[in-house]
Amino acid sequence: MVRGKKIYPLAEGLTTADTYAVLGNAEKFQKHKHAWKVWRALKDFGCVAYPVAEDLKRIDGSKVYPNLTELKDKVTVVVPCLLPEQLGSLVSDAASAGVKGIWFQEQTWTQELQQECDSAEVAVIRGCVLRHKVYPVIGVHYLNPCYWHGFRDAKVPAKRFGR
Repeated sequence: MVRGKKIYPLAEGLTTADTYAVLGNAEKFQKHKHAWKVWRALKDFGCVAYPVAEDLKRIDGSKVYPNLTELKDKVTVVVPCLLPEQLGSLVSDAASAGVKGIWFQEQTWTQELQQECDSAEVAVIRGCVLRHKVYPVIGVHYLNPCYWHGFRDAKVPAKRFGR
């Protein structure tokens, strides 16, 4: 008998069943900065997550897609990990790729991007992906890596090896 995959809530209607494109650049992925951490966290949750960076071919053995167009109809949510001035045509690219929402990380959202999303009927989710990651620490205690985000956010249980 095959067990069903447990689905966990993340933010504003997003779940671990959604598919994600994490948008960054070579520096944000290769130097294990925010884009790499977000991509790894989503994968650790059991999500399908694709790295997207035009200046990178592979990261940690995974193919890196050069743009959202290559992921047409494969992702439901884009997670930009670049500053707003580096996002260019993000909203139109996301809309043409069939994306239902953009999960803006800290410092990536602007009012202009909000207006573009509203016009393109793309949902806007704001907040840090990393606040949903939990780390087991001796027994039943957990440490949230983005402790400044608050303790009432939905948490995805960390995977334990051997289970």
